[in-house]
Amino acid sequence: MRKIIGILIFCIVLFPTGALANEREVYIALGDSLAAGQTPYSQIDAGYTDYIALQLERHGKLAHFSKELTFPGYRVGNVIETVQSEKAAPLLSEATLITLSAGANNLLPLITHNPQQGTLAFSQLNANFALNEVRNQMRELLSLINEKAPKATVYVLGYYFPYVSVHKEQADGAVEAVQLLNTIIKQETEAAGHIFVDVYETFNQQRSTYLPNVADVHPNQLGYRIMANEMLKSYSGNEALILPIDAMPAPNPKTFEEMLRIQQNKLAVEDVPFIALHNLDRPIPILV
Repeated sequence: MRKIIGILIFCIVLFPTGALANEREVYIALGDSLAAGQTPYSQIDAGYTDYIALQLERHGKLAHFSKELTFPGYRVGNVIETVQSEKAAPLLSEATLITLSAGANNLLPLITHNPQQGTLAFSQLNANFALNEVRNQMRELLSLINEKAPKATVYVLGYYFPYVSVHKEQADGAVEAVQLLNTIIKQETEAAGHIFVDVYETFNQQRSTYLPNVADVHPNQLGYRIMANEMLKSYSGNEALILPIDAMPAPNPKTFEEMLRIQQNKLAVEDVPFIALHNLDRPIPILV
């Protein structure tokens, strides 16, 4: 079944039809490695965008899905550049649904995490500068999305607190910084007429389960499921589209090198994990 779904989505990505696009969503994902589906162990697998697409497809609501505009390590400024690119123009012009994750890479590189000692350290001044940059660039990005994707409903996802192995007294400042990041993203999203999806509290309920590698900020597939379901509940207004645990595709992670080979058509279609193929033709920083 997983292989059949993978083949189906692969075909949908490559061969959308006008008739379907008029009745179903043309879903384009934007953003960082959370949008791309990076695992806690520096691989690529199904992430929250894939799970959203899977559930839309299962309910007859998907015409086309692509996450080729996502990339690990993207800051808000990188997403701005992507949205302005020639490559993005045809995708965004037809998009009816967009999800966006951006902003964490402006902040998290400023935080030094020592998981063995359970410590966090950062400069509040530098964090404030980064957060102000997020505010200004997010405003610009969302304005560009309005211009480039006039038919799209846009869902902007907030962030969870990504550190598990840390003493509470060490975490307080970083918690405040991440919460302020979410507040800024929410304010700019709603000011632009779009929809903010808050994942912080729901994710936090089982954060240690969703972040199995204490030295890495990326969630496992259960964590991505939480993010997808929060968006799907906002999208539908109820829980009709949420992904049950027993309906999740089996894990099928690929290294970045394997993804490069997939891009070069060296693997059969049936071996492709349930993710859209996207550009992995340059070194990938292991950030959010």
